[in-house]
Amino acid sequence: MLHKFVFHNSKLITVEESRLSVGQAGLFNGWGLFTGLHIFDGVPFAFERHWKRLEKDAARTHCPFPFEPNSVLGHLHEVIQANHVIEGCARIYVIYNQIGHWRGDGNFPKVDLLLCSADLPPFRQPARLNLREHGRHAASPLAGVKVTSWLNNVWNLYEAQQSGFDEVVLLNERGEVAECTSANIFCVRGERVLTPAPNSGCLEGITRSVLLEISSRAGIACEEAVLHPSDLFSSDEVFISSSNRNLLAVGEIAGHRYANAPDPVTKRLDQAFSSYIREYLAEHSPRATAR
Repeated sequence: MLHKFVFHNSKLITVEESRLSVGQAGLFNGWGLFTGLHIFDGVPFAFERHWKRLEKDAARTHCPFPFEPNSVLGHLHEVIQANHVIEGCARIYVIYNQIGHWRGDGNFPKVDLLLCSADLPPFRQPARLNLREHGRHAASPLAGVKVTSWLNNVWNLYEAQQSGFDEVVLLNERGEVAECTSANIFCVRGERVLTPAPNSGCLEGITRSVLLEISSRAGIACEEAVLHPSDLFSSDEVFISSSNRNLLAVGEIAGHRYANAPDPVTKRLDQAFSSYIREYLAEHSPRATAR
């Protein structure tokens, strides 16, 4: 559930005070962007990476993005402090208002900025995953863009959860593994870790990007590859990654089970990622920035 205070365009207000209008065309067309951040010790983790992806996605979707990162980060800290968030999650939304025929003539800004926070969503480990054919369209110009028109994701997740699964592996039109609805996926073979490349249609997740950079710290080679369901089934370990869940071991994919999850390589990478988080917090916590 959302926390009490949100930041909307220019001020911190309560959720009840925040109002959106039928005249905001992008709100109903799904023309907007968002990103979700993990908050550790009151600090929005990897904000700079999230911001860089937002800028990239804004250019790709022709969504105006007239914001300065330091200003938005300051307002995000206002939300975190007002809601007394120590560990949780936050979202940054940008909604394109003045587009299309069905826009209103009200005094709307060209784009709305919305910042909010919430508790971390519940999850279980090891996770159970299903498979969905044609869950991703890799050839789409919007593949890999984190847009607010998110129905394909939440609909596929809903169906998986109705069947008793925690998540679902989305296959693209070529039958290749792309990602889950809100997580990237990795498989382990010996000391080698593989994850789908962006041309699979997957989102270039923030946790994914960190793992590709720091895996060598754990003595593990992590690289992109074309993967099929058979590659997942024949792997020693499988795990998923996301901003809210970090690394999460997988115990089952569509009936194929991994008996000892989480296994050693997943644990080593999780430890390396935890070390990276601690380094980030040491540099970006209010105590560090005040020096």
